[in-house]
Amino acid sequence: MPDFIQSWAPLLAILVSALGAVAIVATGEKRRNLRETWTIIAAVAKFGLVLSMLPSVLAGNYPEVKLMQLSPGIELALRVDPAGILFALSASFLWILTSFYAFGYMRGTNEKKQTRFFAMLAVCLSATIGICFSANLLTFVLFYEILSVATYPLVIHAGSEKAYRIGRQYLVYAITAGIALVAGIALVAVAQGAGSAEGLAAGALDFTGGGFLSPDLSMGMLWTIFICFFIGFGVKAGVMPLHSWLPNAMIAPTPVSALLHAVAVVKAGVFGFVRLVGYTFGPDLTGAMGAAAMLAAFAGVTILLASAIAMTKDDLKARLAYSTVGHLSYIVLGVALLAPHAILGAAFHMVTHAAMKITLFFCAGAIYVHTHKKKVSQLDGIGRQMPLTLFAFGVGAVGLAGVPLVGGFVSKWYLAQGAIDAGSVVFLVFLLLSGLLNAAYLLPIVVRAFFRSSPEHTRFDEASPLMVVPIVVTMLLAILLGVWPDGIFRFFTLSEMIVESVTGTAITALGGS
Repeated sequence: MPDFIQSWAPLLAILVSALGAVAIVATGEKRRNLRETWTIIAAVAKFGLVLSMLPSVLAGNYPEVKLMQLSPGIELALRVDPAGILFALSASFLWILTSFYAFGYMRGTNEKKQTRFFAMLAVCLSATIGICFSANLLTFVLFYEILSVATYPLVIHAGSEKAYRIGRQYLVYAITAGIALVAGIALVAVAQGAGSAEGLAAGALDFTGGGFLSPDLSMGMLWTIFICFFIGFGVKAGVMPLHSWLPNAMIAPTPVSALLHAVAVVKAGVFGFVRLVGYTFGPDLTGAMGAAAMLAAFAGVTILLASAIAMTKDDLKARLAYSTVGHLSYIVLGVALLAPHAILGAAFHMVTHAAMKITLFFCAGAIYVHTHKKKVSQLDGIGRQMPLTLFAFGVGAVGLAGVPLVGGFVSKWYLAQGAIDAGSVVFLVFLLLSGLLNAAYLLPIVVRAFFRSSPEHTRFDEASPLMVVPIVVTMLLAILLGVWPDGIFRFFTLSEMIVESVTGTAITALGGS
């Protein structure tokens, strides 16, 4: 059993980028260098605070702080556990790289409203870290809704009629998800004793490894709660048919796409499923009521359909967007299979997918800024002119396909092993087939870039160092996660700790149960 230690570090990790957002707004458009300095200071400080809590979590001492008690049993509180710090380390580290990349991108495209852009980016990361460190359902949903609201100005950043139309669609999805989550929390509170003579006990809504909901509740109540949260988390996680907003949101600048698809927003949705299955219902109850089978079915169908749709897209960012839809459901499927190795693969895929997908989006943005090309069909021969960028794209592509020596192989290996352990041959076939589809829609881009001749005679160079350096760093991270899974911030050990807290099964590093 872990020990809990009082610490203000979780709250400071949330507040630092919110304060950074205030400084960014106060600086304004005229002092661009100072504005960007505030962005980096906030990003580095946030990452430093998150990293400072890692040794305690690895030692079984979880920092926590109670912020406010709204009524007996209902409070806002923060707690740093292995699941939360795994997500927070990934998000905060990649935010530093995204910030540098965004400087190069926004300058290269001469985007308007850059102050609002960087401020809302900072608010999004504050909300994301709040989600990571939420100790209970109420705190989680509060930060989840803040993230939904803060994302809207980024989605409509272009200011065009199309951007506002897509923004309205995003709001419809976000509001629907929010209503579902509030209903779900209300039902959980009732199930835990709200309204009864005894009332809610202290910590009644706290996330607990193995779940806290009683199997004695009626099946109707359990299913209603589960469906509410399925809708609420499924929207951000892009589970079909709740995914439509996500590919459309590609109208936003590429750094936003990287934020949406790799770092924060959609990962908040799949992290919600981790909390739902692992820490609210628990694997035993989720399996017994049949919800795991339903969740696995939705995830499996999403994996295959999204991969198939990605193959039809000529727009590079749209292809990557549907790739994201599919890969998010890898994580959902791993959680739904309930087997220890599947949950291990799901947790680790949160990190490996982030590194690989952000590399691909960074590459897509660099290509656009320096060539104004958006279509896959326009990329003939571009690898000879931007070799480093397209090589990094190739690394991300083979990683998503599950090729060894890149992080995606490790997470997919454990997902496949988990499917075997669960006796789910169908989902094992889904995983193998989707890997082939990943290769089919990504690798031809690399082949086209390096082995075809460009029909144009225009000469392009690599993007600015502000964009290329983050691309190289995320590429190297993706490789390092494949050859030394526990070498960066102990991500693999944290994934093992998540498995043990949820299932009670200890898994040795890169070995068996």
